[in-house]
Amino acid sequence: MSQKNIVVVGAGFAGVAATKRLAKRFKKNEDVTITLIDRHPYQTYMTELHEVAGGRVEPDAIQFDLQRLFSRKKNVKLVTDNVLDIDHDKNIVKTENDSYSFDYLILGMGGEPNDFGTPGVKEHAFTLWSMEDAIKIREHIESTVAEASTVRDDAKRKAMLTFTVCGSGFTGIEMIGELADWKDRLAKDHKVDPDEISLIVVEAIPTILNMISRKNAEKAERYMEKRGIKILKSSPIVKVAPDHIELKSGEKIPTHTLIWTAGVKANSDTEDFGLEKARANRLVANEYMEAEGYDDVYVIGDLVYYVEEDGAPTPQIVQAAEQTGHTAAENIVAAIEGTEKHKHESNYQGFMVSIGSTYGVAELMGKYNLSGFFAILVKHLVNLLYFFEIRSGYYAVQYVFHEFFHIRDKRNIFRGHLSRYGNVLWSVPLRVFFGSMWLVEGLKKAFGLFGSESWFTDRVALPFSWLQDATSGASPAAETAAADPVFGLSYVYGEEPMMILKEAPGWFEAIMEFMIPNTDIALIFQKVMTLVEIGVGLALIFGLFTWLVSALTIALVASFTLSGMFYWVNIWFVFVALSLMNGSGRAFGLDYYAIPWIQKVAGNWWYGKTKPVYKQK
Repeated sequence: MSQKNIVVVGAGFAGVAATKRLAKRFKKNEDVTITLIDRHPYQTYMTELHEVAGGRVEPDAIQFDLQRLFSRKKNVKLVTDNVLDIDHDKNIVKTENDSYSFDYLILGMGGEPNDFGTPGVKEHAFTLWSMEDAIKIREHIESTVAEASTVRDDAKRKAMLTFTVCGSGFTGIEMIGELADWKDRLAKDHKVDPDEISLIVVEAIPTILNMISRKNAEKAERYMEKRGIKILKSSPIVKVAPDHIELKSGEKIPTHTLIWTAGVKANSDTEDFGLEKARANRLVANEYMEAEGYDDVYVIGDLVYYVEEDGAPTPQIVQAAEQTGHTAAENIVAAIEGTEKHKHESNYQGFMVSIGSTYGVAELMGKYNLSGFFAILVKHLVNLLYFFEIRSGYYAVQYVFHEFFHIRDKRNIFRGHLSRYGNVLWSVPLRVFFGSMWLVEGLKKAFGLFGSESWFTDRVALPFSWLQDATSGASPAAETAAADPVFGLSYVYGEEPMMILKEAPGWFEAIMEFMIPNTDIALIFQKVMTLVEIGVGLALIFGLFTWLVSALTIALVASFTLSGMFYWVNIWFVFVALSLMNGSGRAFGLDYYAIPWIQKVAGNWWYGKTKPVYKQK
């Protein structure tokens, strides 16, 4: 087969989905190369832009480095550049800095805000369609509230503290929800009265959230009104000024902040690509995602205009973006391998919208309706599922940290209960004590200290029946069972503590008899266990690999319990270990140095060293 070059333009949901599918299919085919071009070296998780704009997470929480995403895909070349033009006669993609020939081209450049020609939007409104937009909104809101805190004119301050969102689709509602969550923090940091901050949604048509049922939309509306959000329906905006907006009714709303989320159109960079356009300048494609009139150019994501079976064009949502990306990829595979083409089949599993961090509404598979905690939980699960679909465990873990552990002001569904913004310094004494306990127990077994019997003799200390010498009498456990044991979670003077299990379960004994069939192996095993206890103690004291060592102590407790060698009064071992797993080794511990070093080395090994953008070619 002759060399085939596939060029994908746009690293959004659609472009990444198509590139991943192609890279997997052709991973053993050296005759196929895939070039992914985007103006940014990262994928932006577009559905969470409102979290950045609303001050919930930092920008890096929704930026996914393309070099990480494709580090194991050796047949994918990444290019950070702006596409300027396409020469269909020569099959060349022209960028600002280079040009790339193609046999097959996928256009997934997405959309951009549509202001419908409304006067003043470009000059005075904010859009929310990129990372730059989100950061600009965030900085503007913070600076506006800070400035308003010094303004003594009531009318001007009211206008400055009125934040308006135009559009009641998913983006607009999720944006206003984040502002509702952020309001109290903004007021506290800048010393303004939170009651003076006004939040308004302006919608041109009589209904909101038209992608979901009226029942769920009404739930969302009631919740927003409860949060103090004002919703103006049937109120088209006809003009935007620096300090107010004007509605079709003639009403003027004083505001210094209008976030425009009212519509989407095709990326304007595609206007001169010579492809047939439809409504909102979206590019027309057939059922194979082939651009109208071309069999080597494919259109995917928000850019594509394909009329589905219900007579409506493919919706501009993540599910559609990924599915159109997969369709295009499969048809390029079919063209290269000479197999049958695949018609696009949409399959939308549901719709979800969050209104802040703790409430949302969701419709799943057309029959399940969720609201509140469970709707937001499903949204998080769907986001996590995305990372597994693109095979990025790294960013799945990062998502969990950003959304659940590195969160402030109780802005998640658990209302901050999982936040790790507690000072791990206070766990240092517990870590040192717990480590000292394991060290002392190990040293007792090693040297027979404090009246105990050494495990480094020729006597088997393990309680298993097949290891006991017939002439040695009762097992150590039996010798200590003279008094009736009493249940308790702490030692009480005069009481015999109760073991969790009096003897090992049969299944566990069978496993141990297989592992430790005779006394020779038992003697070696108990010496190793002694050294493990000493090692665990030292590791905890010095704070080295604290998470792993704490997990190991839980495994040891489970093993001792199943062996019939562990008391209820020592069950606190497990809970201390769980507590120490929260990064306790990073305060006055070697983990402060070791973990970042391991992360760096492992990251370089797995993902390779990050290359400067200007060296990508």
